[in-house]
Amino acid sequence: MTENSNHRQITGKIVIATHNAGKLREMRELLAPYGVEAVSAAELNLSEPDETGTTFAENAAIKAHAAAQASGLPAFADDSGLVVDALGGSPGIHSARWAGPDKNFARAMQGIDQMLRDHGALTPARRTAHFVSALCVAWPDGHTEDFEAIIEGTLVWPPRGEAGFGYDPMFLPDGHDRTFGEMTSDEKHGLPPRGQGLSHRARAFMKLAEACLKQ
Repeated sequence: MTENSNHRQITGKIVIATHNAGKLREMRELLAPYGVEAVSAAELNLSEPDETGTTFAENAAIKAHAAAQASGLPAFADDSGLVVDALGGSPGIHSARWAGPDKNFARAMQGIDQMLRDHGALTPARRTAHFVSALCVAWPDGHTEDFEAIIEGTLVWPPRGEAGFGYDPMFLPDGHDRTFGEMTSDEKHGLPPRGQGLSHRARAFMKLAEACLKQ
């Protein structure tokens, strides 16, 4: 990676502003090659801020700024979700909330499938969707770096695979014959040369790495 002088570089220790174990695992794996020490908000006993934004980018910034201010360290946050075309963009920024306080994504996926059926969305052409990932790195002095990416796909039923997390088992990325739930971590979000940087989070992270990380 080449350093971009227009962006602030990430060095030393950084807080990953999430309490989501699956998201934490992916973000740690993405950061590992760059020698950045990562500690999670949960490990620091940081409280989760209210996500009051109306976009993925706004909510990522809320989480990153809160963790940076509370820890005194740079903080890295992701806000991501599933956008279903036939449902007018839902669940969108409310993707995690649709799983309820018990994080029951099996129930949430079943609910989405039922809503699609109610809308007559029975064919792949009517079940298009995309994942969005907005990344924000915030420093205690208020400086931020923001990046966003998407991946297009189709929602399948029944869900397939037990890898990944969230809505992964029902999301079939365009150009592939296996869902995110059927892919290994390297296949889903591994960066070159291990993987293709396929997922929304990996694509956003590659933009961040090009700007803010040195290998």
